[in-house]
Amino acid sequence: MKKHNYSAGPSILPQEVFEKASKAILNFNDSGLSILEISHRSKDFVAVMEEARSLALELLGLQGKGYQALFLQGGASTAFLMAPYNLLKENGKAAYLDSGTWATAAIKEAKLFGETVVVASSKEDNYTYVPKGYEIPADADYFHCTSNNTIFGTQMKEFPTTNVPVVCDMSSDIFSRELDFSKFDLIYAGAQKNMGPAGTTLVVIKEEILGKNGRTIPSMLDYAKHIKGESMYNTPPVFAVYVSLLTLQWIKEKGGIAAVEKLNNAKAELLYTEIDRNPLFKGAAKVEDRSNMNVTFLLNNPEHTETFDALWKAANISGLPGHRSVGGYRASIYNAMPIESVQVLVDVMKALESKV
Repeated sequence: MKKHNYSAGPSILPQEVFEKASKAILNFNDSGLSILEISHRSKDFVAVMEEARSLALELLGLQGKGYQALFLQGGASTAFLMAPYNLLKENGKAAYLDSGTWATAAIKEAKLFGETVVVASSKEDNYTYVPKGYEIPADADYFHCTSNNTIFGTQMKEFPTTNVPVVCDMSSDIFSRELDFSKFDLIYAGAQKNMGPAGTTLVVIKEEILGKNGRTIPSMLDYAKHIKGESMYNTPPVFAVYVSLLTLQWIKEKGGIAAVEKLNNAKAELLYTEIDRNPLFKGAAKVEDRSNMNVTFLLNNPEHTETFDALWKAANISGLPGHRSVGGYRASIYNAMPIESVQVLVDVMKALESKV
C-alpha cells in the first residue's frame, strides 16, 4: 500500500523520476553500464551535467543573464561558509537575517570570516515568524536570508530591495514558486527536498560578484574554480545530479514553476484550512508567514496524541512528527507530494475530531 511521505528531507520525489532512475541504475543510455559506475568524464554523463545546469537556469528564468549553475557537494552547510569565503572582504561586513535554525548556522560560519551584522531575528518567539521592517547596511558586502524555514514552517513572502548583493538559502522551496530570481546574486539549495536525493547542492551565482574580496580561497571552496571546471573540478555526485536532472525535466513537463506553484498553493490551502477549522489543532507559525512547503501544527490537547498518531500511521502516513524545536507535527508538502496524499491527512484530522 502507498506510503504518504511527509518527510522533511530526504523527501518525496516524483514516481516517474524513481522509475527512470531505477532503469538507469541497471543500464544507463543503453551503454551496458550503470549510472552508478560510468565515468563522470564520459560523454553520456557530461551531457547530463550540461543539461542539468542549463535546465536549472531555464526554469529560474536566468539564462543569458550572467548567471552560472553548479552542482556541488557538501550540502547547504558547506555553502554557509562558501558564501563569506567568496564574497566577504577581508575588512568587510556581511548582513544576515536570522529566521531559523539554518539561518543561525549560516551566521555562525560567517562570523569566522569577519564582521557579521544580524539585521533582525525572530529567535525570541521561537522563530514563529519572519522578521520584517529591518534595514540592510549600505556598506555590507552582501545580505543573506533563508527563503523557507523547514523546521519552523515559515516562509519569506517578500524579499528586500537593496543595492547590496543578495544571497539566499532556498534549500526547502527552490522551484516551488515563481519569484524574480534575478533579484538574487547567489542562490544555493540542497537537492534533497525539492530536486533530488541527498548528495548534491545546486548553486546559482551571478558571475560578476566573484573575485572582488581579495581573499585567497581554497580551491574546493572557490566558486570561480567550480565554474571554470563546469561543476567537475572534482568528481561530482553522479547519481544525485542525474536524479536532479530527471526532476527538473519533470517540472518542465508539468508546465514549469508556475504550474507547480498552482498545485502547491492548492495543497497548502487544503491543509491550512483544516488546521484552522478543526478545534483540535492549531498552526505553529504566524499566519502571514506560513510556509507552503513545511506545514507545522500542534494538537491543542496533548492527551489526543496517542489516538492521532495511531490514526495517521494506520493511514500509511510517514514522516509526520515535528522537529524537536517545535514539537507537534510537520507535514512537508514539497513539489512531488500529490494533493491526494494531503487529502488523506485532512481526512485523518477529521476522523480524530469525530472520535473525541
